[in-house]
Amino acid sequence: MAVLADSYGFRPYACVVPTQAGRPALLPVMECSSPIFGRRGVSLPFTDAVPALAESSEQRQALWEQVLTLGRARKWRSVEWRGGMPAEGARTAISFYNHTLALEGTPDALWGRLDDPVRRALRKAARLGVEVRRETTWESVRHFYRLHGQTRRWHGLPPQPLSFFRHLHHHLIGRGAGCVFSAWHQGEVIAAAVFLQRGRRAIYKFGASDRSRQELRANNAVMWEAIRYFTASGLEWLDLGRTSYQQEGLRRFKLGWGARESMLNYCKFDLRRHTFVTAPDHSIGWHTAVFRRLPLPFLRWLGARLYPHLS
Repeated sequence: MAVLADSYGFRPYACVVPTQAGRPALLPVMECSSPIFGRRGVSLPFTDAVPALAESSEQRQALWEQVLTLGRARKWRSVEWRGGMPAEGARTAISFYNHTLALEGTPDALWGRLDDPVRRALRKAARLGVEVRRETTWESVRHFYRLHGQTRRWHGLPPQPLSFFRHLHHHLIGRGAGCVFSAWHQGEVIAAAVFLQRGRRAIYKFGASDRSRQELRANNAVMWEAIRYFTASGLEWLDLGRTSYQQEGLRRFKLGWGARESMLNYCKFDLRRHTFVTAPDHSIGWHTAVFRRLPLPFLRWLGARLYPHLS
C-alpha cells in the first residue's frame, strides 16, 4: 500500500471487524481518485489477489458492509474486491486463471515435475553459458527496468514509471521482502524477474527479457533458479500470478513448471446503481496494437501519465 500511495497518490484504508477470539478480520482497500474515471475503491490496485483476512463468511460479509459504508461516505463510484466472493448474492465481474507452484521435495523431484520442453530449455541455457544471479540492489532493478520497457512494448502495454520501481525497491526489495533474479550472458543482463516474498510464500510479480536473445532461454533459467532458491530457503509456495483467458502462451509457460491451476474471481459493485457489474478484460485489444507501434521513450512517458488513473 505504501508503494502504491507513494507512486500514484492512492489513499490507503483498512476495514476492520473485531472478533471474540481477539484477532480482528481485516481488508485493506485503497481509494483511487482520477478526473477520468472518478473516485473508486479497490482491494488492492495492481494486485492479483487480496483475500480478506477473515475466518468465516459472516466476517467477510461484515467487512464488505464496512467497505460499502466507507465508499458511500467517500462518494466512490464503485468498489472492487479481488479474491473470492465478499457476500451472499455477489456476482463475478471478471475471472482469470491463477497458478501456484508447491515448493516441496528434492531438487530431483522438482526437476521431474517440469515439462520436457522446459527441461530442454534449461539444458540449452546452461550449455550456452547463461548465469543467473539473485540480487537486491537498485542497480539490479534498473537492469530489469530496461528490459521491462522492451517487454511491455512487445505486449502492447506501457511500462510503469521508473518511480514505481524505485518505491518498490525502497519499501520491499531493499528491506528483504523481495529480490531480482537476473540472467547474465557475456557481461550483459538479458532477462530478469522481480519476486516479492512474505512468510512461506513468494510471488512472481514481473518478468522481462531481451527478445533478440530469446534462443538463449534465459527466462527459463531465471524461473528455475528462483524455484531452487525459494525451495532451499524453506518456502512452501510460489505464486505465479493471474493469467487472462486470452493469454494462452503465458498459461502454458506457467503450467510447464508443474503449477496448479485454479480460478481467480473479482467482484465489482457499482455504488451509483447499487448492483454488481461485470468488468472487461483489457489484456488484449485495439489499444495493444497501437502501443506496439509507439517509440519506447514515448511509451514510458505515456505510462507515467496513465497509471495514476488505472488500477
